[in-house]
Order: sequence, then structure tokens, then C-alpha cells
Amino acid sequence: MSRTGRSPGSEGVMGEAVMTTRQQADGTIVVEVRGSLDAATVDAMRAALLDTLHRDRPGLLIVDLTFVTFMDSMGIGTLVAGYEAARDIGARFVLRNPSEFVHRQLRITGLTELFGLPQGSSSTRTYTV
Repeated sequence: MSRTGRSPGSEGVMGEAVMTTRQQADGTIVVEVRGSLDAATVDAMRAALLDTLHRDRPGLLIVDLTFVTFMDSMGIGTLVAGYEAARDIGARFVLRNPSEFVHRQLRITGLTELFGLPQGSSSTRTYTV
């Protein structure tokens, strides 16, 4: 998991999650998350998302969830915090490729609409909020 204060293009490990952050040529920041988003990992992810948004002020932040294998309510709260922080600075917050499990968790909690996700099953798509 990327630790706070690290620049885009960094990678860090925390608990059972790895988060890689990179900046594209157009200024878009892509955060790829692998593993579990739960009590053991979300504090560092939340800090990294918020620090990246406030430090780099990207117009677009993409969170790639392709390889997220588990997410509990704390992981959902971290995505909501990222969405709200992006909204506060006028940035777009995009979920890319939420796994079937992640999509189901967001649907069960009633957050698919907030994240611009369809109510049905997800497939390999990018969703913008």
C-alpha cells in the first residue's frame, strides 16, 4: 500500500494489500489496489488517497479494483472518503474494474448509485463518479 508522502509511481505493502500509484502523462493518477481492503489495510489507503488528492490535485483519480479479493465496510468507507475528497477539490473519482465481490458489496450497501455503478453484475468496465 502506498504510504503517505510517497510520490506517484510508488508502491508499498501494508497488511494483505498492495497499492501502486502512478501518474499518467495527462496528469491522471491511477491507484491500483491488490488484496484485501479491511481494518488492517484501510488506514494507509485512506491516507494515501487523501494525501495524493490534496498534494497533486489531479483532475482525475482512477482507483483500479481489479485485484481486490475482499472488501468490508471499512474498505467501502475508504472509497467514500476518496470520492468525497475528490469532489471537494473538483476532481473526478473513477472506479475501474470492480471485481464481482466488490460490486456486490457496493450494491448491498446501496452505494452503487453514488459510485455510478449499474445495479446488476459488473464486468470489466470503468465507472465514473
